[in-house]
Amino acid sequence: MAQRIISAAIAIPLGILVVALNNELVYYITMALISTMAVYEMLVVTKYVKNKAISVLSLIFVAITPFIFWLEPLRSYARMIYYAFVIILFVVLIFCHEKARFEQVALIAFISIAIPLSLSTIAFTRTAFPEHATFLVVYIMISAWIGDAGAYFVGTFLGKHKMCPSISPKKTWEGFVGGIVTSGVAAAILCFAYEFIDRMINNGVNTFRVNWIYLILLALVLSVLGVVGDLSASLVKRECAVKDFGNILPGHGGVLDRFDSVLFVAPFAYMIFCVFFPIEQLV
Repeated sequence: MAQRIISAAIAIPLGILVVALNNELVYYITMALISTMAVYEMLVVTKYVKNKAISVLSLIFVAITPFIFWLEPLRSYARMIYYAFVIILFVVLIFCHEKARFEQVALIAFISIAIPLSLSTIAFTRTAFPEHATFLVVYIMISAWIGDAGAYFVGTFLGKHKMCPSISPKKTWEGFVGGIVTSGVAAAILCFAYEFIDRMINNGVNTFRVNWIYLILLALVLSVLGVVGDLSASLVKRECAVKDFGNILPGHGGVLDRFDSVLFVAPFAYMIFCVFFPIEQLV
């Protein structure tokens, strides 16, 4: 417990600093670092990190992924960059076929593309909606993490019916429902707080209106997606016979252990915001 508290005491202020700075470059650098660490952890637990050439190629590609979609010169050639990455992987496989197998290269290609793209949508949200980026990013993270915390506490005290005992023995249906409810309540509180702060700053007048119903309902969906992400990560860990993806956060595990529930939540939220923005400007 002491390790968990110390790790949280270090990680949470860093996260708050990134959100508070609300700087585009900081967001992209942060997502690049988190993505690189997450993919490295996956390579380690699958033991594919032993192939140095493919692993180095993967980590370099992961590190530049967020910037491919941020910097105009790179964004224009995004398709070509992805095509080149896959081709180079197979070229390396041809020359290292005695040490590497196709399934290794296929998995490395998948995680090298999927994980950084997923996490980069947090930075994409900052770019697409700079005026309300802090609120939207906090909303995304809360929908993933608060739901997970709510599921843990409800499941601990009220859980009786196992959800997926062969994948995650501690998850229960009661905890699942509790996590969804917790996410909805947290979304409502966050919406109220954001409008209240706006009203305080502008002498009792709101400059925008938050679509409470929309965001509360969306939070319920995001909570479910967070569970899918968490269970998917648990399935990988079980197949690899490991408890955590890493130990960079003592008491919490690795980076991927903390962001597994975000992997499906952040991209979905970003796409939904692009379709229908939940904040209406009044002035």
